Amino acid sequence: MHIRHTVGAILAITIVSASWAGQGKADAGASSDYQLQSGDIVHVQVFQEPDLDREIRVSQEGAIVLPLVGQVDVKGRTLSVVEKTVRDVYDRDYLVNPQVTVTVVKYQVRTVNVIGAVNMPQAVDYPAEQTLTLLDAISRAGGFNRFADRKKVRLTRTYPDGHTENKIINADELISGDPKANSERWILLKDDVVFVPESVL
Repeated sequence: MHIRHTVGAILAITIVSASWAGQGKADAGASSDYQLQSGDIVHVQVFQEPDLDREIRVSQEGAIVLPLVGQVDVKGRTLSVVEKTVRDVYDRDYLVNPQVTVTVVKYQVRTVNVIGAVNMPQAVDYPAEQTLTLLDAISRAGGFNRFADRKKVRLTRTYPDGHTENKIINADELISGDPKANSERWILLKDDVVFVPESVL
């Protein structure tokens, strides 16, 4: 490895997005605005420095560990910010104008739980860089069964500070496209719980 040599400062971020069929494996096309999360796997490459190349999982604490420089905090940071951070820490003590590429090779798969009166109650997986709506999640759980009360679907969300919120949603209004239902509002987050009750006859 050549220390403190000069290379052209060509900074690049390549991010690839996960497909549903790929169980979180990345492919081309996601936004560099994606914020890294614990469990994501990134490939850090420094041009002409193969000893520094690493494929690393983001730790539960939101950090990656790089050769020579040690721990770098990345959780919640966009790829462009992470790439600049990695460049700066190497440029400060070890290399001059390093060319750095950071690539997401696998996203941590997020889940929401869909339970109650659906045909296949289950934890539904979805990649972090894609959105999942309430109706999408129910569809992936086999759809409503014949006993479902679609007017009283309950969404339970637990926030980072520990408090829990419940919302009752009329899924029939979402299905009908009623603008009052504002379907965009019901984009799910990791660990949400969707409960479909049975109708009371």
